[in-house]
Amino acid sequence: MFLYQLLNIFYVASQKEEESKNDSSRYKRGDLLEVPRTLFTHFGIYLGDNRVAHLIPDILPVFTKNTSAISTMVSNNRLVLGVIAKVASVRVDSLADFAYGSEILVNHMDKLCSQPPLDGDEVARRAEKLLGKVNYSLLWYNCEHYVMYCRYGMSISYQTYQFCTAVRKIVCSRKSSYLTALCGVAVPLYLGCVTLLTVLPTLLVSFTIWMAA
Repeated sequence: MFLYQLLNIFYVASQKEEESKNDSSRYKRGDLLEVPRTLFTHFGIYLGDNRVAHLIPDILPVFTKNTSAISTMVSNNRLVLGVIAKVASVRVDSLADFAYGSEILVNHMDKLCSQPPLDGDEVARRAEKLLGKVNYSLLWYNCEHYVMYCRYGMSISYQTYQFCTAVRKIVCSRKSSYLTALCGVAVPLYLGCVTLLTVLPTLLVSFTIWMAA
């Protein structure tokens, strides 16, 4: 009996904590919301009345036209496959579905962005105007580009910039140029087909990486 009561107390406490996470009274129309999803941060715009507009990849529309199935919460598997297939839309979900069990961060981008945020109603109006299917790109048009345009009037992504900077540091390094040149010479030597046509492209690529480093 005591164990049952103890478990019940923990359950009620966890329920209250979950409700407080998604308490809509914390948010104003036009707020920029962000939550962690898989390997990246997901963004949305609060519209009021427990509704969030967000651009989210989803593979399900490729396989079905059932709107009731598509409107259910997008799981991580559906999201990742949608990223790969480049299938996405701007849709409206509840706070709970948007959060996907995570704690929501509010207007964090206000501290990072040089542009002041637009009026809340204007932010929400922009978010609602863009509802529907979109041409999705992980690097060039993702959920962050969408919310940044809605709230600040410029379509940029800090996540994309950080990713591209990291890739540039790896690819455009002197070590990469050395490795490319070494592989480019070693492979033809191993295959016994060393000619100007096989070596020259490798040297040109290595030189380009060297100059960009």
